[in-house]
Amino acid sequence: MMLLRGSRPWRPRRPPTPSTPGRAGRRPPMPQVLYMKLCGNLKYYQSHLYSTVVPPDEIIVNYRHGLPLITLTLPSRKERCQFVVKPMLSTVGSFLQDLQNEDKGIKTAAVFTADGSEIAGSTLMEILLMNDFKLVINKIMYDVQCPKKAKLSSEHTTEMENMKSLVHRLFTALHFEECQKKREHHLLEKIDHLKGELQPLEEMKDRIEARSEVKTSGVLWAGLALLSVQGGALAWLTWWVYSWDIMEPVTYFITFANSMVFFAYFLVTRQDYTYSAIKSRQVLHFFHKKSKQQHFDVVRYNKLKEDLAKAKESLNQVRRSLDLPAQVEELNEKN
Repeated sequence: MMLLRGSRPWRPRRPPTPSTPGRAGRRPPMPQVLYMKLCGNLKYYQSHLYSTVVPPDEIIVNYRHGLPLITLTLPSRKERCQFVVKPMLSTVGSFLQDLQNEDKGIKTAAVFTADGSEIAGSTLMEILLMNDFKLVINKIMYDVQCPKKAKLSSEHTTEMENMKSLVHRLFTALHFEECQKKREHHLLEKIDHLKGELQPLEEMKDRIEARSEVKTSGVLWAGLALLSVQGGALAWLTWWVYSWDIMEPVTYFITFANSMVFFAYFLVTRQDYTYSAIKSRQVLHFFHKKSKQQHFDVVRYNKLKEDLAKAKESLNQVRRSLDLPAQVEELNEKN
């Protein structure tokens, strides 16, 4: 509201000129002052100086065109970035991988529930977005609040589940070969990685096995030498020192003692007393002894061997599944 000072409206006047006598000594008019009056509460006008903005580090989840949209700040570039999630196809692991691909500065990323339990990477994003969760990026934890969806009726829920199942089967059928090729590539990389880890262990194992074989052979030859000495001593005592009448009971008790030793071996090892079994057992004994001395991790070696065998078996199954359509086409062409 504007107020003017004075009773009459102000009009601009021309300054006096030298040609008009009698007016040169008149005082010029006083400048007029404009006032403005604010009506209402002052806080209303102050509120227009502020705006509500989203905190720069907050993670927001909203839905656009029926798909979840996750907005967060990239730690390296300090920029807000939006990730569109396909709930029925994307998993927690793929979402974290997309984060690391977008920002190379993300070294570690994990998802936890509200109570602190870690969520597996194979969990579907649809299940994750049902409840609030925590996202940890480079050891910094963010609380993520998911918008609640309206509960559907049981009939509508059943229809949605059937539709999801149908879409999943169609996607699998249409992208089966592509998925199998990706899996084959992943298995080949895994096999190469396992072979790379096994190579130094295999070299150390071969050296330990060679030394164990040498020591076992020495023990066997020593046993043969002891038996030869025993036979020679009995022959010398029989023909040169004593007679057979005296040495016969001695040889009987020696044979009985050997039988007791063989039976004790069976009770301890639960294996028959055979030379091949004795050799294998002695090789293993020397092998484990040498492994401890050279710090060879037998448990890790066995675990890597098992993983390599499983990966090769999975690769064979994938390749058989990829060859099956080609075989079917060949049979159809022949028919």
